[in-house]
Amino acid sequence: MGYHTMAYLNQQERAELLEKLQKMKFGRAKNTLNRMDPKGKMAYYRNAQQPGEVITCFELDGMGTRVFLIERLAHKPMGGALGLTKSEYQFVEVIVEPMPENRT
Repeated sequence: MGYHTMAYLNQQERAELLEKLQKMKFGRAKNTLNRMDPKGKMAYYRNAQQPGEVITCFELDGMGTRVFLIERLAHKPMGGALGLTKSEYQFVEVIVEPMPENRT
């Protein structure tokens, strides 16, 4: 799909995007979404909306689609007397939904 023929993604195309993103690691999915739509943008990055979960949201305005990458946050002990922990993110879910103006 060329940039000049950008169109809103229909339900099947959104399902295909969802399936493709689910097979990727978080970083690759994020980079793919960053490059997909020249009108798109990252709305927020690793926003904690629920305990133990962070969400990154992309708004692909040119495609009329919003994508959420959901990671589970775990704190692993690093050892030592200070009780320091290291945050680890596990990529667990992708949500692809149409924006309100996308009726396809």
